[in-house]
Amino acid sequence: MMRYQAAPKETLRIVPLDALTLIYHRASGITHIVDSPVPEILEALAEKPLSETDLLARLAERFDLVDADPAALAARLGELIATGLVERL
Repeated sequence: MMRYQAAPKETLRIVPLDALTLIYHRASGITHIVDSPVPEILEALAEKPLSETDLLARLAERFDLVDADPAALAARLGELIATGLVERL
């Protein structure tokens, strides 16, 4: 089963800014400007590596998601992997 984990906390500087969040990724030197659910995904994956199914369940539980979309989560994880903020195990 494929699992995902967030980049190590010490490589990220996360700063909430109104409705957006700034994430400075020390490893790449890039600052990302993100919106929900990216901070929530990173928070969940920082605790321990999770499969897509487990991550979706955790996000649905924490944020009362009624219409959680597995395809949307898979797309978002793909984007986060491309930026280096998440890694596939």
